[in-house]
Amino acid sequence: MFVYFLRHASAGQHMLNAKKDEKRALDKDGIEQCGYIGRALAALGVQVDVIISSPLKRSTQTAALVGNEMGHEGKLVTDNVLRPEGTFADFQKLLEKHARQDSILVVGHNPNLRDFLGRVISDSGCEAVIELKKGAVAKVEMRRNAGSLSWCITPRILRTLHAAATESSRPKTSRK
Repeated sequence: MFVYFLRHASAGQHMLNAKKDEKRALDKDGIEQCGYIGRALAALGVQVDVIISSPLKRSTQTAALVGNEMGHEGKLVTDNVLRPEGTFADFQKLLEKHARQDSILVVGHNPNLRDFLGRVISDSGCEAVIELKKGAVAKVEMRRNAGSLSWCITPRILRTLHAAATESSRPKTSRK
């Protein structure tokens, strides 16, 4: 099974009021990040059987926007395991629950999403340190209880590649 770990995109500043913070929406940069990531996943031919998101607004928005760009037609599933306070033991149960799927996309928050990613790719059961920036996505191939990191891309990398491709496709003007 392939597991794609996607951290929610940019959503502005953290709010001290927990209830208000849960309803914090993506900002303009976050919406743009979702476009880059979703289009990149589509270009890579990524298809997922299910998208599972934290129920917090910034995560469900990220999941929906990226899923739309990928052409995912399934219903978005929310799970409290992907909330910021979710535990690795519960994440393992989530993986077991979806073990029959060929690929899943999980959308959540740091620090736990980064920790989950680090722990599934570590041979020792300790966590490997992977920096999962806002809007970044990592592909992991799972075999039983261990995973192998295939790649990790950030919106900044994709924005840079997009700008370079746009620049190189412009007609060159000759100087005399």
